[in-house]
Amino acid sequence: MRRIYLKHERVARVLAREIKSGVVRRGAQLPGEVELAKRFAVSRNTVRAALAVLAEENLITTHTGKGSFVLFDGLPLDGRLGWTHALSEQGVETRMRTVRIEREDDPELADRLGLESSELVVIERVRQLTDGTAISLERSRVPALDSLRDLPERGLDNGSISVTLNRAGLYLDHCEQRLRGRPLTPVEAGHLERPDDTWFLHTTRTSWTADDRFAEHADELLDPTHYELSLSYRS
Repeated sequence: MRRIYLKHERVARVLAREIKSGVVRRGAQLPGEVELAKRFAVSRNTVRAALAVLAEENLITTHTGKGSFVLFDGLPLDGRLGWTHALSEQGVETRMRTVRIEREDDPELADRLGLESSELVVIERVRQLTDGTAISLERSRVPALDSLRDLPERGLDNGSISVTLNRAGLYLDHCEQRLRGRPLTPVEAGHLERPDDTWFLHTTRTSWTADDRFAEHADELLDPTHYELSLSYRS
C-alpha cells in the first residue's frame, strides 16, 4: 500500500532532495519560514515541523540569533533541538544517564501554567561528558497525552526528548526561561557526584507550540565551570 505523507513530511522530502542533490549548496541558508510557507502553501507551523525532520536527519543545523542563549565552554548553544544536538554541533560529545521516567500529578505546576490537566510525565536525566564527569541534571515535565503516557514503559524515541515531542505533534516555538544560582540538595549532589551544597546554575524553561499548546517545562542544573548565560540586545 502506498504511504500517504503528512504535509510537513512532504515539505521535508522536497527540501531533503534539494539538499542531497546540491540544488541547495552545502552551508547555504535556507529561505525563512514565511517564504517557505508561501512556496509550499502551508502554515509556518508546518514549515517548523518539516525543518525539525531535516534536523533529525542531520541535513540542516540551526543557529542562535540575538537574545539570550547558553554558552558551553564559551561556545554558543542552540537548545531548540535539544542539548545533545546543540553540544554535538560544537564538537562536544555527551551521554545521558536516565534517573527516572514516570507519570506524576503536579497540581501546583498545572495551576501556575494554566494547564487543563495536572498529570504530567517526568523525565529526569544526568548528562555526562565522555570521561564520566556529570555536567548537568535535567528534569523535563511534558503533558501526559495519549501518545506520551507510555513513556515510562517504552522510553524516549531515539533517546531524545525533542524527537519524542515532535513525533507526538509538539514542536517547540516559544518559551520563557529564568536563571539563578543555588546550592545542590543532597539528592541532587548524589546524582551529580558532587559535594552537598555545591553551587550550580539553575534554569527553568517553559516551552509552547506555535498555537500555544504546552509542550515542556524543563528544570535544569548546569555546572557553572562549563555553562554560562549570554545576553545581547539592541536598542
